[in-house]
Amino acid sequence: MLWRYLRALGAEPALADDLAQDTFLEILRRPIQQYSDAATASYLRRVGHNLFISRRRRDARMSVTEHAEEFDQAWMRWAGFDAGNSALDLLQECFSRLTERAQQALNLRYAKSLSRQDIADALEITSHGAKNLIQRAKGQLKECMDRKLATNDNPR
Repeated sequence: MLWRYLRALGAEPALADDLAQDTFLEILRRPIQQYSDAATASYLRRVGHNLFISRRRRDARMSVTEHAEEFDQAWMRWAGFDAGNSALDLLQECFSRLTERAQQALNLRYAKSLSRQDIADALEITSHGAKNLIQRAKGQLKECMDRKLATNDNPR
């Protein structure tokens, strides 16, 4: 849960690894009292968030956001207490409902980081067609996820 949270904040995978380890080292230095799983998860996120901000400040790459509380609330709506596993399962289900061509376009764009022109060439369509295909596919994923997260299948 903590690693995904740090990634959602914008930490690169290696940095998220380091920050998660630093968070747990901090807990070893100053143990916490276990009140509930929710309180512990919230505390871990807060420590990780503070370490992330400190690291970014030290590296002079980021200023503090005034929307940290809103981000935390959005994280809890999306990921809940299961580290986002249920939401990821729902996303996979929604992704599987896309056409094969739309799935391929999204995989080329986000898994392989290809340019729009490279995607167009691979799918034998125009660059504008690739842009439209990706936008439509993302829109369909968003609609599907919004619908699923709003129903009883909510991962929270």
